[in-house]
Amino acid sequence: MKLEVLGKDRVYHIYNRGINSEVIFNSDENKRYFLKLYSKHLENKAETFAYCLMDNHFHFIIRIVNENEIIQGLSNLFNAYAKAFNKQNNRTGSLFEKHFKRIQIENEAYLTNLIQYVHLNPKHHLDLDYKSFQFSSYQSIISDKPTKLLREEVIQLFDSKDNFIYCHDFKSEILSEKHMLE
Repeated sequence: MKLEVLGKDRVYHIYNRGINSEVIFNSDENKRYFLKLYSKHLENKAETFAYCLMDNHFHFIIRIVNENEIIQGLSNLFNAYAKAFNKQNNRTGSLFEKHFKRIQIENEAYLTNLIQYVHLNPKHHLDLDYKSFQFSSYQSIISDKPTKLLREEVIQLFDSKDNFIYCHDFKSEILSEKHMLE
């Protein structure tokens, strides 16, 4: 299987899960460490629109800044984290599925829907409150605190912060109704 090359100035949904759907984050500290490594290894290589870390998988929506170094940066991130996680949990072998998944995002409608999907992951998978979920970019987007996220660009995609919140709430209600019908 030939993997798509990640191109400069293109936007991608990057995601993966634990091998055999196993847990890859078994504590909040693991998630904080992964985000620290993400920042370290992808600085000046990618800009981040949104992210979410669940116990057995993760999602990032990024724009490539340096296409010559992005694959190595992602590889360094995943390898450094897997090595630390394996050591901490006295395990060996692969932590992640073979290759991280990547989907190029080619239009704004898909991008806005994907941002909501990523932020609503805690609700969809665990019926948790996505607004207070600590390991997604939702709170950082609506906050006024400094962030490395592309906050202003994300808000512009939704026309305003109020509409960003409204769109997430609306999709969340649809998920709740769908869940009740199942």
